[in-house]
Formats: sequence, structure tokens, C-alpha cells
Amino acid sequence: MENNEPNLDAVFHALADPTRRAVLQALVKGEATVSDLAAPHDMGLPAFMKHLSVLEAAGLVKSDKVGRVRTCALDPATMIATERWFEEQRAFWQGRYAQLDDLVAALQGEKK
Repeated sequence: MENNEPNLDAVFHALADPTRRAVLQALVKGEATVSDLAAPHDMGLPAFMKHLSVLEAAGLVKSDKVGRVRTCALDPATMIATERWFEEQRAFWQGRYAQLDDLVAALQGEKK
């Protein structure tokens, strides 16, 4: 994988958990403090921080600490690179399905 490509294993691991997906959805609206992000979830702050560290390790979220307040924001570069990977996969499979459609049409034409 090239250096500008995301670690897809880490991204998919991060996205596999509903709490982490909810955090990403909350951050789409803009930056938020850890306390604000943790509030809707029924877990202690240490457990929530583990979720944030998974998101940060995957490159999906970045955070900045000023005094005692940690503020989080989306890091769009990893999502853009992941989306590019999905687009490559989609293009590949669309081509394969088109070939399959052509084969089925040719086989049906032979039967008639």
C-alpha cells in the first residue's frame, strides 16, 4: 500500500463499532469536546477514550488539548483516501458485472 493510502484494516476496525460510527457522525457537524462526544454514550470516560484512540490511530479523528479540554475534529484525508479505495472497487466490479451481462446476453442469443 502506498504511503498516501490509509491503513484500511485500521479504518474498517474503527468503523466496525457503533459507538465510533456515532462519534464520527457527531463530528460531521463540527469540532466537539470529548465530554460532549461522550455524553450520549452509556460508558465511563476511560472506556470512551479507548474508542477515541482507535479513531485517532486509524487517522479518522484528530484532537487537540488546551488546558484540561480536549477538542476533537474529523481528519478528512483518511476518509477521502478510503472513499477512493471504494470507488476503485466499485469500478472493478461494475466492469466485471458488465462482462457477465454480455456473456449472459450472448448465451441467451445462442439458445434462440
